[in-house]
Amino acid sequence: MIHFRNEEARPDDSTVHERYYEQICEKLKQDPFGRLLGIRLLEVGEGTATAELDVTYDMLNAHGTTHGGVIFSLADFVFAVASNSYGKTSVALSMNIGYLAASSAGTRLRATAVEENRTPRTAWYRIRVENEHGTVALLDALAYRKNHYFVPVEPHK
Repeated sequence: MIHFRNEEARPDDSTVHERYYEQICEKLKQDPFGRLLGIRLLEVGEGTATAELDVTYDMLNAHGTTHGGVIFSLADFVFAVASNSYGKTSVALSMNIGYLAASSAGTRLRATAVEENRTPRTAWYRIRVENEHGTVALLDALAYRKNHYFVPVEPHK
């Protein structure tokens, strides 16, 4: 874990994302809960992420539709990846989801997170979960950006 107390020494987010991209992606792919659910990380950009999940019978609720917790978990996964895409540890402060349509076993869900606003301490994301029929859920999320990196970032010279 790398801390920067001197702001001039802190590299900018884009530089860290570009320079440490492989290490950042490798770390974020190791999410144990995401792996348990079978989430596949497809794309990571600066403040963005896309992942997929194939809904299985075990992921259904009592009504035979995809459990809301599964949909939320997929949205939360891409939120975590997008907000941590700069190599700086970020954690959720708040999340609000709206479920717009049902899905079922055999459905492939795709979630995409897009950064709407970022400051040195917080960032706001919009996450869309879709299947082949359209939008299943929308999630708005606020991240707190900690003051350390989870990749070995070198000071800016």
